[in-house]
Amino acid sequence: MINVRIVLNPLTGTRIKSYYFHFKRATRRKISLCRMGNGMNRILPGLYVGNFRDAKDTEQLKTNKITHILSIHDFAKKLRDDIEYKCVHASDTPDQDLTQFFSECIDFIHEARIKGGNVLVHCLAGVSRSVTVTAAYMMTVTDYGWKDCLKAVRGARTYANPNFGFQRQLQAYDADKVTMERERVKSTFEPVPYNDNEEMKFLLDAFQKFVLHGDPNRDDGLYSLPHRAYKAQSKQVSTDRSSDDVSSSQGAKQNEDSQNNETGGGQILDSTNHHTGESQDVLNQNQDSEEPDNETVNLNEEVKNTSKI
Repeated sequence: MINVRIVLNPLTGTRIKSYYFHFKRATRRKISLCRMGNGMNRILPGLYVGNFRDAKDTEQLKTNKITHILSIHDFAKKLRDDIEYKCVHASDTPDQDLTQFFSECIDFIHEARIKGGNVLVHCLAGVSRSVTVTAAYMMTVTDYGWKDCLKAVRGARTYANPNFGFQRQLQAYDADKVTMERERVKSTFEPVPYNDNEEMKFLLDAFQKFVLHGDPNRDDGLYSLPHRAYKAQSKQVSTDRSSDDVSSSQGAKQNEDSQNNETGGGQILDSTNHHTGESQDVLNQNQDSEEPDNETVNLNEEVKNTSKI
C-alpha cells in the first residue's frame, strides 16, 4: 500500500517505484535542482525540510502554515517580515562544525512546535546542512540514535544525504552530548503536543519501503566507521610517521659517520620520511571531487543575488 503522505505525486504503482528509484540514483552524485523542485517535506508534526527556493515560495509557506524559518547556509538572511527567522551561516563542507549550532537550533525548533507553529528548516538544496540539524533535533526529542534519525528524514525526503563530515558530527553528538541535551530540553521546555516516537516508526517504515525497497541487506549509504575511528586512525598514522622519521634519521647518521670515516668528510645525507597515508576510503568519503552542475551554479548565484537585496 502506498503512503500518500510520502509520495508527492500518487500515480500508478509502476510509475511510483520508478519515481523513487530516480531519486535513489540521484543521491550518488551532485543532485540537480530540477530533481529537487518537488517542494518542502513534512518530517514531524510542525517540522519541515526544504531548499532555498521553498523558503521563498509564498504558496508553499501558506499551504503548510509555516510560522518559523531556520535558514542555514553561507548567505542566510531574513527574507520575510511575516515569519520568525533564525539565520545560521555555515558551509556545506565536511570540516564545517555544525555541532556548535545544535543547541540554539534545537531550542528554536522546539519552542515553535510547542506554541503550535510550523518550522521550515532549509539550506541551499535541502540535502545536507538542513537535514543534519533536523536529525540532531530528532535525536534530542526522541529515543532514537543518529542513524535512525537520518533514515527517518530520508523516509520523507528520499534524497536527503548529509556529507560524511556531518554524519560523523551526528555520530559524535549521539555518543557524547545527546543525553545531556535531552535533559536540558526537558528541564527548559514543556513537552510538544505530539508523539514524536510514534511518528518515527512511520518514517522508518517509509525508509525501508522507498529507499531500501524492502531489502534489509541493501546498503543504506551512511557513514559506517565506529565513533572516534577516524581520530584513532590519524593518531596511529602520526605515530607511524614519527617512527619512520626516527629510523630514517638514525640511518642517515650512520651513513654519514661511515662516509666520514672513509673519506674524512662528506655531505650529510637527507633523511627520507616514509608517510603512511590515511585510509583512502575515508578520504574519498570526505572529498567531493564532482563539479557543480549548472542548476547548482544557478541557485548559488540566485542566493548571492538575494543576499545583496
